[in-house]
Amino acid sequence: MSEIQALVLGLIQGLTEYLPVSSSGHLEIGHALFGISGEDNLTFDVAVHVATVLSTLVVLWSEIAWLFKGFFTKTGWRVEEWNSEKQYVAKILVSMIPVFIVGMFFKDAVEELFGSGLLLVGICLLVTAALLAFSYFAKPRQKEDISYLDAFIIGIAQAIAVLPGLSRSGSTIATGLLLGDKKEKVAQFSFLMVIIPILGEAFLECVKAVKDGGFDTTIPITSLIIGFLAAFVSGCLACKAMLKIVKNGKLIWFAVYCAVVGSVAIIFS
Repeated sequence: MSEIQALVLGLIQGLTEYLPVSSSGHLEIGHALFGISGEDNLTFDVAVHVATVLSTLVVLWSEIAWLFKGFFTKTGWRVEEWNSEKQYVAKILVSMIPVFIVGMFFKDAVEELFGSGLLLVGICLLVTAALLAFSYFAKPRQKEDISYLDAFIIGIAQAIAVLPGLSRSGSTIATGLLLGDKKEKVAQFSFLMVIIPILGEAFLECVKAVKDGGFDTTIPITSLIIGFLAAFVSGCLACKAMLKIVKNGKLIWFAVYCAVVGSVAIIFS
């Protein structure tokens, strides 16, 4: 992987992680266009995903600091006695249950789907387009807070969105909107709920590499650094932009985009 390719793929990851157009699907398309294949794809993808998680920490730092401060505030042991911060963290943990199950029992099967060609990516992009369009036109009654059940259902959407081409942010935000959660709240929840799973995945990859005797990759370290920085900077910009876009309710244009790109991917598959 050249430095230019790493720069382009890093920008793709950062810009598409928060926009509801599937970062994994676009990375697969990028790999196909550049003719890049093999185990190095996973190494690079983990690196740029960690970069976008760090961009989430930067953009939503005030909200994260608020959660930490409230979480460690002394309250009663019963759930009804918890403050809003502990309730929020608990809901994030509930949302992680489905993706934890997928990661523990179906990790190898999911990894085999990456690099399997553009047909699956195209189909999943069309599914993303349909989900975004449906959530745009549906008008459920809005609720004040995300419930524990909502958090679990949104977590199921995140677990299913491990498929390349099925947008994680698009799936989770659209699911939250269909459940009646407010736009700005479900967008923030969607961005925060992915932090621990991605960092956990990166940690497990590092542990695996250490057990195997180190990172065996042909990607130059300069390419990894360039891709990481590109994903981080573009991720910061995309995260801020997406929060505004969701608040203004303009997701329908992303549905059109996903439909077009998905159709093209299927044609050229």
